[in-house]
Amino acid sequence: MRGFSRHQERHNVSRTGWLRATVLGANDGILSTASLILGVATATHSHSGILISGVSGLVAGALSMAAGEYVSVSSQSDTEKADIARERGELAQDEHGELRELTQIYVKRGLDQNLASEVAAQLSRKDALGAHIRDELGISKATRARPVQAAIASATSFSAGALVPVLAGLLAPLNIAVPLIYGTSLTCLAVLGVLGAKVGGAPVMPASIRVTVWGACAMAVTAGIGTLFHVQI
Repeated sequence: MRGFSRHQERHNVSRTGWLRATVLGANDGILSTASLILGVATATHSHSGILISGVSGLVAGALSMAAGEYVSVSSQSDTEKADIARERGELAQDEHGELRELTQIYVKRGLDQNLASEVAAQLSRKDALGAHIRDELGISKATRARPVQAAIASATSFSAGALVPVLAGLLAPLNIAVPLIYGTSLTCLAVLGVLGAKVGGAPVMPASIRVTVWGACAMAVTAGIGTLFHVQI
């Protein structure tokens, strides 16, 4: 047909799992590593201190993020699996009762009783468990917990973020290392806030301002602490 174009929709919900882990990991990698390096740099004024603190922060932070994300998302996955197993057992014990339950779900969503019964019956004939997982439990393929994916995304994004202040500190002359680390890290945090908001379909300005302001405060505090201690390495 002339003038026909295929209707396509793009939704952001399918990105929520990996997006959350990636944005959190990169943000934490920049902020925590930059804060650590600034604290050490203002205290030691040496490239060796920057290198040791930066690499240690990167490795420890990446492993910590991966482990924490894996444990957290695994707990969610275990809950989902338990609910699915329970639903499978209920279907085996009372198929007709579960069909009535599914029908009432569709009635509450706006279908009349007859149409809801027909929809529930047809979906149940094709995949009863899948229909209950999706419409009763609210679990879908897009939002399903994926512990390994979340852990890898967190560790990788943390490491990428942490490299920013590490490289800035090592490549800069010592007399401008602190302001360069500070400025580079804040710029990257602002960019990360913009990218995260765009990919997630959220307002850009609030996200960018939020991450930049809190990042500036955190780095200022650790830099201030570092100035209280002057040691030679």
